[in-house]
Amino acid sequence: MSVVSHGQGHLIDTLFRDLRAHCGSGIEVTLTLNLPETLPFDPAAMPFKVRVIRNPQPKGFGDNHNAAFASGCSGYFCVINPDIQLTGNPFPVLIKALNDPQVGVAAPLILDSQHRVADSARKFPTVLSILGKVFHKKTTPDYVIAGDVLYPDWVAGMFMLFRREVFAELRGFDKNYFLYYEDVDLCARLRLAGYVTALCPDVSAIHDAQRASHRSFRYLKWHLSSLLRFFILSALRKISPAKPKTRPRDQ
Repeated sequence: MSVVSHGQGHLIDTLFRDLRAHCGSGIEVTLTLNLPETLPFDPAAMPFKVRVIRNPQPKGFGDNHNAAFASGCSGYFCVINPDIQLTGNPFPVLIKALNDPQVGVAAPLILDSQHRVADSARKFPTVLSILGKVFHKKTTPDYVIAGDVLYPDWVAGMFMLFRREVFAELRGFDKNYFLYYEDVDLCARLRLAGYVTALCPDVSAIHDAQRASHRSFRYLKWHLSSLLRFFILSALRKISPAKPKTRPRDQ
């Protein structure tokens, strides 16, 4: 499991309490401190193994998680945000989904801080869909989430679980994004490699989203440059927003 802190030790403390309460000792966590900070807890006191990486200089989202992947050895690799909260153990259900070799990544249902379903499963963006979102303030989700496993184009990077060999096959995240669209890009490359993305509504996690790109010009610039990069690479790769032609076998 990889979690990156940007001076968010208090959120990591809450996440680790949830992991301790619901997941026990059978996990391994790489905690990357992307900024200098003093943690409000002792990593060695956790019932699970915690490996701490302190970056001398800040790195981007993908670069940090790729480095965490390289330092671990578990059969599964989980990317998780510091501001995720757990009310149960989602991993057995997610691992069951990954037992199908066609599934490249699995994610839980994401709820916001008010326990409403968040828009974490989406279709690949197009120029028209982005313009519609900007000018028409689109609020309806791309997919209707019911009781069955959903196979969307992509799932948001605040909580993604991979089989280790699949993440290695894709060579992880594209670090050239720095921030935003790394998750979209990785799911697009999974599609090209013949995998599908799975969202498992039987399990959930809470995410208190901080929309930095809505408030900061710096983050907005990163967001727009990442979007442009995705569009250019999609055109070169001929990524389509259409549904996959194949579906995972029934479990």
